[in-house]
Amino acid sequence: MLSVYDAIYSRLAVEAGVNTLLVGDSVAMAVYGFESTIHATVEMIASHVAAVRRTCPSIFLVADLPFGSYRKGAKVAMDAVEALARAGASAVKLEGVAGNEKIITRIIESGIPVMGHLGLTPQHALALGGYKAQGRTEEGANRISEDAKKLEDLGAFSLVLECVSRRLGAHISSMVSIPVIGIGAGAQVDGQVLVAYDLLGLSSGRAPRFVRRFIDGRTLALKAFEEFFQQVDESQYPSEAESYS
Repeated sequence: MLSVYDAIYSRLAVEAGVNTLLVGDSVAMAVYGFESTIHATVEMIASHVAAVRRTCPSIFLVADLPFGSYRKGAKVAMDAVEALARAGASAVKLEGVAGNEKIITRIIESGIPVMGHLGLTPQHALALGGYKAQGRTEEGANRISEDAKKLEDLGAFSLVLECVSRRLGAHISSMVSIPVIGIGAGAQVDGQVLVAYDLLGLSSGRAPRFVRRFIDGRTLALKAFEEFFQQVDESQYPSEAESYS
């Protein structure tokens, strides 16, 4: 599973064999330059869902319900779900369980599959004390495990498990029958998700421990831009072959 936001990377992901795409609220940070995911809006995510869907009409596409969109009552939540579904989402993802039980049931009963998200839930980073691993204590691990079972019982078709120990990831994956998609949850889960920009090495700054940069995309892109600038400056681009007579 890859988190993508546009036509170019979604097309490449599908050509490479990725079978599930996510338009996450991380778009607020990766594309728009915000410092956290809470700045994402339904309209913002819907526009990127539509771009991915137009490019990949057959892919299973999950869309994040952004901060605040499912905590203001059933009507606001269902309006958000409807907007994302009309844009092309196959399913929606939301963070946490406590206080979300009724809306999870309502969404599923409306015909839209729900993916859960446990462990480090970025929309709750302030309450969690920042972006750090969760479930490090017995109490915390038990709470996450219980929430995973609740999500399954409520009818969630899958869940994302972020920033927990390998042991906890393996335990939760073995105790529920729905697929567990890890992001910093070890290898003993059912699948993995990363932001495409991260694995391509395009992101700046210090990356989370779980990010593997499969290529140094930032250096490659920077070199190409510098070469373009230099060749334009020296009148080497465009060449005669690249010009019209």
